[in-house]
Amino acid sequence: LNNHMGKKSIYILPTSEQVLKDIGENIKLDRKRRKLSESQLAERAGISRSTVQLLEKGEPGVSMSAYVQVLFVLGLEDDLRKIAADDPLGRKLQDAAIANSKK
Repeated sequence: LNNHMGKKSIYILPTSEQVLKDIGENIKLDRKRRKLSESQLAERAGISRSTVQLLEKGEPGVSMSAYVQVLFVLGLEDDLRKIAADDPLGRKLQDAAIANSKK
């Protein structure tokens, strides 16, 4: 995917691209449930309306700080604390490494 404004191009896997699109769609629905326009959300989040539009489309070049600001305005910032909070695969790998080191 090509990012505009002279920045580097960002290439992501199709599955990652779909995750961003799903997140963007969820945020768009959350905004609409609160009866906020793109402009109102942008103003409250301290970002541009075009950034809100890109975020809601799932564009990969949108910064994490924009997501944080938008989720804060929507009252959903605790959702971010759930990202990578549970790591069952990592724990299994760690436990396996500990078990192997004891041999």
